[in-house]
Amino acid sequence: MTSAKPVRRELTEKQLAFWMLLPAALLLLAVVVYPVGRLIYTSFFDYSNGPLNPPYRGTGNYQQAIHDPDVWNALKVTLQYVLITVPGGMLLGLALALLANLPYRYKWPVRLSLLLPWSMSMAFAALIFAWFFNSDYGVVNDILRRLGMTAPNWLSSPQLALLATSWAIIWKTSSFVALILLAGLQTIPEEMYEAADVDGATPWTKFWQITLPLLKPAIIVALIFRTITAIQTFDVPYIMTSGGPGNVTTTIAMLIQQQTLQYGNFGYGAAIAMVLFLFSMIITGFYLRHIQGDS
Repeated sequence: MTSAKPVRRELTEKQLAFWMLLPAALLLLAVVVYPVGRLIYTSFFDYSNGPLNPPYRGTGNYQQAIHDPDVWNALKVTLQYVLITVPGGMLLGLALALLANLPYRYKWPVRLSLLLPWSMSMAFAALIFAWFFNSDYGVVNDILRRLGMTAPNWLSSPQLALLATSWAIIWKTSSFVALILLAGLQTIPEEMYEAADVDGATPWTKFWQITLPLLKPAIIVALIFRTITAIQTFDVPYIMTSGGPGNVTTTIAMLIQQQTLQYGNFGYGAAIAMVLFLFSMIITGFYLRHIQGDS
């Protein structure tokens, strides 16, 4: 009597897709869904008297955030960083990408120079620029003095502190933008430029009619990443100015840090963090809708 052979069942396409996506779904649940859910839960409680048995506050933390002038000031400062550093980083990154894409015989030194700012930590870049803009021995003021110009107190001036920290952010993030745009430039067929040369197109015409339109998907991707990181600005102003002078460089991320780590008010800090999260999602949704509209 022979034993029955086991029936070998093959997975359907849906089953195979389920088992292949399950690890990614579990990872997404662990690193995104649970932390966001916990953040929302925490935002409904009052931790001002300690973390043990915090009283339920409902929407009180959100109502307090709406009427808090510090929150509105931090939103204004964050928006200023977005409006200054995102276009600045995009323009400088585009220029660097175009420079690195020129037909040099040896391209690696130029492209290696793009990696150096990106490989540095944001904190280290902030320390470098804090030395650059130091009022007593900084490089910037030393150059201004040699030119016979007035050397201002960059990091102590309400008018100049935001500008100095923005320069640091633009320098640090432009290399990341340049790398994304350089990858986009590599996908543009060289034949299109050769055909334009036959038609007598100028370099400026080729840039506007060929390079920019075909580079648009890479520009949108870089713009999304840069905008989100600009909304979350923390390291550079925290190290260079500690949010000062006064609160002219205090961003939303820095205000969250103050409320949670300095004051221990985790509920109110979580409510402000939800404001930041929603703001980031709205901006990202706008970009993604724009991409779908153009595709």
